[in-house]
Amino acid sequence: MNRTDQVLDLGGQDLSRQRTAPAAKGWAERIFKLEEHGTTVRTEIVAGLTTFLTMAYIIFVNPSILGDAGMPKDAVFVATCLIAALGTAIMALYANYPIALAPGMGLNAYFAYVVVLQMGFTWQAALGAVFISGCLFLLVTVFRLRELIIKGIPHSIRVAITVGIGLFLAIIALKSAGIVAPSKATYITLGDLHTPQVVLATIGFFLIVVLDRLKVPGAILIGIVTVTVLSFFFADNTFHGVFAAPPSIAPTFLQLDIKAALSGGILNVVLVFFLVELFDATGTLMGVARRAGLLVPGRMDRLNKSLLADSGAIFAGSLLGTSSTTAYVESAAGVQAGGRTGLTALTVAVLFLAALVISPLAGAVPAYATAPALFFVACLMLKELTELEWEETTEVVPAVVTALTMPFTYSIANGLAFGFISYAVLKLFTGQARQVHWMVWLIGGVFLFKFIYIGGH
Repeated sequence: MNRTDQVLDLGGQDLSRQRTAPAAKGWAERIFKLEEHGTTVRTEIVAGLTTFLTMAYIIFVNPSILGDAGMPKDAVFVATCLIAALGTAIMALYANYPIALAPGMGLNAYFAYVVVLQMGFTWQAALGAVFISGCLFLLVTVFRLRELIIKGIPHSIRVAITVGIGLFLAIIALKSAGIVAPSKATYITLGDLHTPQVVLATIGFFLIVVLDRLKVPGAILIGIVTVTVLSFFFADNTFHGVFAAPPSIAPTFLQLDIKAALSGGILNVVLVFFLVELFDATGTLMGVARRAGLLVPGRMDRLNKSLLADSGAIFAGSLLGTSSTTAYVESAAGVQAGGRTGLTALTVAVLFLAALVISPLAGAVPAYATAPALFFVACLMLKELTELEWEETTEVVPAVVTALTMPFTYSIANGLAFGFISYAVLKLFTGQARQVHWMVWLIGGVFLFKFIYIGGH
């Protein structure tokens, strides 16, 4: 065997190419430790592109929702892109996690339709409430209280978080594809299966599953791009070009009203923002990190850094002019595509910056093109159910309650709330109270107080 054969034979790896690693991928290897995580630059970039395509809708949806509250849509568009890029870049470079951040769905709706339109506060005051909640969130993270909360979450609830996020992704995907539709009688029902959107989404889903089973690299991304291309020929999609100059952010930049946010009536709003941010973001981070195999001894220190990254993003987002920023469940699509390090997140951050000038191209990817990817990931995330101890109902029932409540209330935080409360109640009345971590009692009590005195918002 000659030397070249020996190089190629060692574990099937081309070690001669590894010699050129410092030149070819030096900085990426040093910063993100790609080999340690069994990934490559190409895999991470494809995963980042996949994550971006599944969550690019926020660039257009967030300005639409906050615009209903009277905020300048063009400025919110810029703020959305900037905070998504900034927060995700911090997550990439500081925490080395393949998780993207952006203004959260649900939180933006609460901001616009409840705080501003229903309660009558100005959007500037609402931004002030986001700022205060972000400061509280940052303090809880810096003083490691958030870390204590995570350590106190029972194993069954941790499993349920991943499963619940999977179900949450599933209902988002089915809605985006048009397969489920609203119904006055039954809340949801079957959509019109004859529309081009449903047909294309179905084709995309089967294409992704088949390619993934055949181990074709970038299966999810191929599915998204294929449906997008077909949508120009068989659906209502139109091409509006590639480039457009970004508008000004001045109308929302530093426009928050902290004084108004400190008034008595809005303190409840601050508490709601804080609780939802705390458990929504924490639940998403844990669920996606667990799916990526990162919640193992020796790598938990990175989770602490990721908590600080998303805490700082809420603070910065309120200054730029957008509702609370949070970790995105769509990051699971990038993880499924092979993303394991911050290079995935850095790719997403760069793409959000690029979206400032290529908004027409980013907007060309319809929701029904990314829906198959999210539904495929959702199917795989349900595998975690096998880890539950099904004979112990005081563990299984709270876990199932957690998982089911997330999609049916359209909130990860609500799922965690019902899960913690049911876990504490069942353990108390079955004589197992001493086995429960004190943090469970505290969290369950806080959520119970919120539901009784504040309500379900």
